[in-house]
Parts: sequence; C-alpha cells; structure tokens
Amino acid sequence: MSLKLRDLIRQVRACKTAAEERAVIAKESAMIRTAIREEQEHYRHRNVAKLLFMHMLGYPTHFGQLECMKLVASPHFPEKRIGYLGMMLLLSEQQEVLMLATNSLKNDLNSSNKFIAGLALAAIGNLATPDMSRDLAPEVDKHLSNSNPYLRKKACLAMARCLRKCPDMVEDFVERVVGLLNDRSHGVLITVVQLMTQVLVIDREYILEEGGGQYDGDEEAYYESPTRTAFLKLVPSLVKLLRNLLSMGYSPDHDVGGISDPFLQVQILTLLRLLGANDVKASEEMNDVLAQVATNTETSKNAGNAILYECVQTIMAVESDDGLRVLAVNILGRFLLNRDNNIRYVALNTLAKCIADGAHAARSGDGGEDGEDANTAASALQRHRTTVVDCLKDPDISIRQRALELIYHLVNQENVEALTAELLNYLVLCPRDHRGDICLRVLKVVDKFSPEDRWRVDTLITMLTIAGRECASSVQSATVVYISQSSEDLRAYAVHKLLKAIRDDDGSQQGLLNVGIWSIGEYGDLLLKPYSYTPPSSGGNLSEVAELSAMAPESAPVTVSFMELEPASVVEIVEEVMNRHTCPLEVKQRALTCFTKLRERFENSADAATLEKIQDLVKKYEGSSSLELQLRSCEYGALINAIKGVSVKTGDGDDIFGANQGSESVSDTVKTAAKEALARMPVVDIKLIQRKRAERADALMEGDAMDPFDAGSNDDDAPAPASSGGGDLLDLNDIFGGGTAAPVATQNGNALKSPSAKTEAPPSNDVDLLADIFSAPAAPAPAPVATPAAGGFDIFGGGQPAAPAPAMENNLFAPQPVASNPAPSVGSSVVDPFAAPAPTLQPQQASTPAAVPSSPAAVGGPTPSSVTVQGFSHQGLTVEFECTKPDTWNKQNSLLVAKFINTTDAPLYGLHLQVAVPKYVTMEMKPPTSTTVPVTGGSSTKQVTQTVSVTNTMLGTKNLMLKLKASFTSKGTKVEHMATCSGFPAGQY
Repeated sequence: MSLKLRDLIRQVRACKTAAEERAVIAKESAMIRTAIREEQEHYRHRNVAKLLFMHMLGYPTHFGQLECMKLVASPHFPEKRIGYLGMMLLLSEQQEVLMLATNSLKNDLNSSNKFIAGLALAAIGNLATPDMSRDLAPEVDKHLSNSNPYLRKKACLAMARCLRKCPDMVEDFVERVVGLLNDRSHGVLITVVQLMTQVLVIDREYILEEGGGQYDGDEEAYYESPTRTAFLKLVPSLVKLLRNLLSMGYSPDHDVGGISDPFLQVQILTLLRLLGANDVKASEEMNDVLAQVATNTETSKNAGNAILYECVQTIMAVESDDGLRVLAVNILGRFLLNRDNNIRYVALNTLAKCIADGAHAARSGDGGEDGEDANTAASALQRHRTTVVDCLKDPDISIRQRALELIYHLVNQENVEALTAELLNYLVLCPRDHRGDICLRVLKVVDKFSPEDRWRVDTLITMLTIAGRECASSVQSATVVYISQSSEDLRAYAVHKLLKAIRDDDGSQQGLLNVGIWSIGEYGDLLLKPYSYTPPSSGGNLSEVAELSAMAPESAPVTVSFMELEPASVVEIVEEVMNRHTCPLEVKQRALTCFTKLRERFENSADAATLEKIQDLVKKYEGSSSLELQLRSCEYGALINAIKGVSVKTGDGDDIFGANQGSESVSDTVKTAAKEALARMPVVDIKLIQRKRAERADALMEGDAMDPFDAGSNDDDAPAPASSGGGDLLDLNDIFGGGTAAPVATQNGNALKSPSAKTEAPPSNDVDLLADIFSAPAAPAPAPVATPAAGGFDIFGGGQPAAPAPAMENNLFAPQPVASNPAPSVGSSVVDPFAAPAPTLQPQQASTPAAVPSSPAAVGGPTPSSVTVQGFSHQGLTVEFECTKPDTWNKQNSLLVAKFINTTDAPLYGLHLQVAVPKYVTMEMKPPTSTTVPVTGGSSTKQVTQTVSVTNTMLGTKNLMLKLKASFTSKGTKVEHMATCSGFPAGQY
C-alpha cells in the first residue's frame, strides 16, 4: 500500500541529498502507477494529492491526469475537490484530455450544492478553452443572476475567461454585466469591475485585430462600439461608488493600512481610465473625483501609493484639464523623494511615458488642447528637474537608467546647457557599454537645442575627451562637420583645444584622436598664431567653466588664451601619438594624411629641417605590412615631391605623373594639382545634401536587367578599355563595390574617354561633384562625372560601404556607401591623392579629348509601403520576404523581414538561413526569432521571422538579388536547399 501524504512529506524532508529525494519520489511514483493500473478507487484521492505535492517539487505527474477526471466525475464533494484541484494544476488548456471534463463541468454547474458549483466555475476560469467557453457560457450566465453572492462573484471571473477565449460573444452579455454593478456585495462588486475592464480590453483587441465583424478595424470603430457605449452610461455610478469609498469610515473587513478597500479603488480607477480615453463628456464627469482621490489619499502606506499611482495614470489617459495634469506630475514628483526604490522607479517610468505621449500628441496635431496639456505637464515636470538629476547619482543602475531617459525628454532651449553638463558628468560614471548610446543621445540634443556654435563644438570635444573610445563614427563625423562649418575664429579655438586634449590623452580615446588629427591636418596653420577668447558669461561653455572657475571669480569673465606653437612642436605631438604601441591602424592612416597636409600648411613658415622631417615620417611606412599605410605613404610621398617640383620615376623610368618625360622636374600643372589636392576640405552643406537626396528620391530611374552578381560592364557588346596596363584600377565604382561606371583615366590632368563608355552630351549645369556636395566654388572647366548614390558622407566611414549607424533622425553623418570620386579636369588640375595609381598611357592616347558620360542617379522611385517577395519553397518550408523602406529620404536602404512558413504536419528544427549579396549591396542580418518553426496555422503559434537590412548602392542601375541557403531538420531528416531570390520590384529595391 502506498504512503499517506503526510508520510511522503516527512520522507522528502528527511532526505539530505537530491539523489535520496529522487529515489523516494521514484518509488512512490511506481506505487501510484500500480494503484492506477489496479483501479484502487479507495486511494484515488490520496494518490492525486501526492501527485500534487510531486508537481510542486517539479517531478513529472502526467500519468495522473485521467485520475483527476475520474475524481471530478465522483458524486462525493471531498473527491471532487481534490479532482478539480488536480485538474487545474496538472492540466493545461492545450491538452486534449481536458475535453473529457466538459460534461462533468456542465453537471456540476447545475448542482444544488453551491460549493460544487463554485469548484466548476473556478475550473472554467482557469482552464476553459474556446470550445468549452462556447458550450458552458449559458450555464455560467445563469449564475450571474444567482441569488447567492458566492456564486455570482465566481461566475464573473469565469465569464471573463469565456469572453477572452470567444471575443465575439461580448455583445451578448453586456446587458447582464451592466446590471451587476448595483450589487451590494463587496466580492461581487470587485469582480464585476474586473469583468467590465476585461470586456473593454477584449472588445478593443477584437475590433482592432480581427475587424470585429461589421467594424472596419480602426480606432474610431472601437470608441463607437455598442459595448463601450453601454458602459459609458455607467460612469456616474462608478464615480459615485468611488466617492463613497473615499468618504466611508473605518471598515474592518476591507481596510488595508488605514485605506478603505484599496483593491476596489484601484479597479475602479483602471475602469475609469479605459472609459475616459478620447471621451470629453466622461472625462468631465470623473475630474472631480480624480482630484479628490489625488488630494485625500494617505501616502504613508503602500496601499495609498498604489491608489495614487493608478490615479495618476487615469489622469494622464483621460481628457483631463491642465490643473489636474499638473497635480498628477506633482504626485510623481513626491514619489521621486520616496526612499523606496520601487516607488521611485515607477515614478520615473511614468513621467517619461507621460512626457513622451504628450510630445507625440503635440506633433500629431490632434487639436490645440492636446498640445497645451503636453506643454503644461512638461513645464510642471521642469520644477522637479533637480530631483530627477539627483537620481543619476543613485547607486541602483535601474534608477539611473530611467532618470537618464527622462532627462532626454526634459531638455529644451532654456535648460540645454545645464542638463547637457549633467549628462556629461554621468558619462564619466556610467558603465562603458552604455556610453555609446549616451553619446548618440547627447549628439541629438546638441544638434537640436544648441544655443550657439561655440558651445556645440565645445560640448562635442568634451564628450570625445570622456568617451572617445566608445562613441560611434557618426559622432566623430558630426564633430568634423560642425568644425568645418564654423567660422575661422571658432576653427582656431577648436584646433587649439583638440591639440591640448590629444597631448593630455593617454592614447585610449580613439574618437578624440581621429577628430583631433583630422583637425590638425586641415587647420594646422591656425596653431601657429596665438588665440584668445573672452566668454560673455561664466555660465557659458561647459569645459571653460570647469577649467577656469578656480582661476577667477564667477562674476568676472575669464579670457581663454592659447599660445602660438612652433611647426616642429605640432609635428612632434602628432608623431608621439603615432609612435605609441597602442595606436590603432586607423589613427596611423589619418596621421599620414595629417603629415602630408601639414607639409603644405607649413611650407612658408617652417624651417627646412621640420619640412624634411615631415617627409621622412611620410616615407617611413613605404614598406609597411599594412597595405593601406603602404599605399598612403607612397602616394603622399609622390604628392610632396610634386609640390617640391621633383619628378618621381616608376620602375620603367617614366614619371609617375606622366609629365616632362626625361626631365627631373614636373610641370606647373602638376604642382598646382598637388597643392589643390592638399588644400582644405570644402565646407559640407547639409541642406544642399538633403535637397539633392530629395530630388534623387523623387526621380524614377529604369533598372538594368543584368545579373547583379556579375561585376562586369553593363554593356556586353562594348569592347574592353584600350588603356595600357591596368586601366581597370581607375574604375572607382569597382574599387568601392560598384562595377558599372566606365573607367576614367587621366594623363597630365586630361580626362580620357574609355572605349566601353556610351557617349552622352555633357550636362548643362557644369558643377563639379565636390562643389555640388560641399557648396565649394565650381571649377573653371570641370569634366562631367557620375552622380553619387544617395546617402550621407562620413569622413570616418572608410572606403568600403558600411551599414548606417543607429544614430539620430536624418543622421547625415552615419557611414554610407562611398560614391565614385570625380575625375580631375583640365582647368582645375585636381589630382585625387586617394585614387589608385594612374596607368601609363601611350602618347597618342594623352591627346584624346576628355569626354566622360554622365551616369544617372542611382535611386528608386516611389515605392509602396510594403512588398512581399517569394524567396523559395522546399520540402514544406516556405520563405517570404516582406520588404519596406525605413527611410523616406534614402531609398537605397531597405528592410527585409523573412517569414518562415511550415506547411508540414510537424515542427521544423534547427533552422539556419544564410544570405549572400552582390558586392554593391551591404547587409546586416539579425538572428531569427526562433530556430524551431511550428506548424503554420496551429493554435497560439507565433510566426518565426528574421530581419535583414540591405543597402543597394546602385539602386536604379542594378536590382537587389539574394542568394539563399537554408538548412533545417524535418521529421529527423537534415535538409539543405539553395535558391536565388530576384523578384524584387525593379528600380525600387
């Protein structure tokens, strides 16, 4: 005979090891299985009770499920009680054995014993399936009007479960629910309010997701639904009920911490929040009682804080007046002063949500009142700004993170300087893995609310000094653009400050080194002059205040002064950075560019020894193992020699620039071109870039039908280029991953026409590409060039196309695919120092007139909001791509969501999808939501998806194409399949 339940518990507690416990459970499980097999009805309820104990310990008990069904069918109440308890714990609604209990539940619902009927209602509220809900809903409805409050409250909870499983039955039971609100029983009241709340939520989901039958599935249909309309008539009754709870004296039955029935108050406030949303009349009826709850509720106990929190959420959700919203914000401000971290976290989270919702309502323009309410709540929150900032110093990381999110919403034109200073202070203390995101947020704040250019540049330099190692390349590029757009006076200030920061840095802040070395190379001549600046007030620039507050009284303006530097000192500082063993390769590459530009900047001010040292530093890496360093060293050395007028010979004895054959000097044209190549970078005109992007996005170009995986020319009939010796090296489209533009060679500054290029008339607007992008003056006689692809310019993006960084909106500085560089013209004689070495051409080719076709902009036309493209279908697995455009201003970027459909009768395991793209396409692929693909169409199954972000740098010229390789296991068999997906709309993807 098996043990009694108390004896089994004693034995389990006496076990000293997990192995002993497993042995006891295994032995008793065997005894229970024997009793089940032998139909020992006398001990059935004892065995199920012991199975419940084993289930709580985590051991398998599935073999006792049918025993629960037998106990439920028993006529005796003790056995029914154990059976229902076992059914609710050991079974779930997904198990088919549950349908065997439908008839027993119906019989027990009609029992005259209220406790038996209560057990059946409890089981329905926990386990009812859609089929059971439809079958048993009439029986549950009968108990809603039962004279016994014990059964009425249980019937309300059971009905909530039935309506959640069958939302189409909601309208049939609205009348019954409305009548229950006048019940005098406390238990029935709280369950009826819960049922009404559930009905509103279910009705909204049903209308929005399923269309709700006659409704069209939009938000307006929900606000006009019969269910919500019927419930709105009960708002005065709910307000009266809540007011009675507030004025009611001490009630020992429902009092918690001096608060009268806080659970019912919270439920009523939740229901009022749902009813008052987008309904002015209902909101006006509840405004007075909400103000009464907010002002009269005691906050010394958690029960009172729970009511106030729900009251604040209701005030923010309904159409309340300005004074009530200010009161809600003040309540949350008091929560921030609480010593309980849970209350402070809730307050910060709610404040951030309220401000974000208010800003969204103001942007959407849904009436003037919404905008005023949002501004009023935000202005009220400004009074608690100091308290929010103090939360950044809390030892709890979750409190600090929520306070940080809230501060972003608090920033405006008036407080941007103070709050940015707090963000920079927090940047010093925060974990390193959070610094990248904070830098992007600070960049967005500075870009939007900056009071002046000097403060913006000063803030970004300070941020790079603190977190240059973690900041994204978009932050570095933005700093470069802001410096290049500033005045000459501000450039001098920036380059002096960056030089000081680099000199004091230990070499770990790579972002600071990138920006600083670039600035020194561009504006190194400004370092040779002294600089001084007197700020208008002591509260201006962040770092100036930090550095100079100890040197002078706060009331007196302090002059910022930098001494002039010798050229040798500037070179020595950059050399010291470059010679550190921890110096990254990227910084060394920029240092070589810096030395080359300093050679041109210091030509008339430095002594011969310094100039010779610069040239030696450039030549130092001609034998470097890094191909990029070696290439830059050789090219920059040739440029420096060209500036000096020295001819550089190739291995064949010819001049590298092809000028003055047999002479030791170079022509004046080459000297001029070399100096112009090392001149200052033109100023970036962001507005012009945005306008050009919009123009290219509106143009609809016809795509080419060739295979995008073929990197060759589009024109199959065109002959090969006739240039001698590697003319393809000058095809910049091939260098950067393109492959369609005709190669352009140069000889003595003259552009040569490739035989494979199609001849077109030059455009009427003779604007050089660089002048087009950076608004520099147009060259006298520029050659027509290929229009660059739409996308931002990132000076730190490198030569290869890169996926856009997730920075701020309309991020103009994120890494984008690099367009082909313009060919130098005869008039300007500009030589690109970064291009591949020019091929040696025959003399008769040098006289060929310059004629380069102008290629159209590679952009797509208007695209639909979503396009579905079939990937492949193989052995029960179908892959479809849902294609959208995430950026309206950049049609090159596309978001592909792969949806996996399983048409077999069993799940697919071990899903693994590989995607290959052509070299003109960049891709970022995220992992799938699951590696197990369930049977599509099954109950409560979620579709498996995988997101792929692609950038087609030749949009309009070549179409997107994917090569797919999928592997999965179907019914124990490993399956692999390869396919090509090329069904994307031409000119759009």
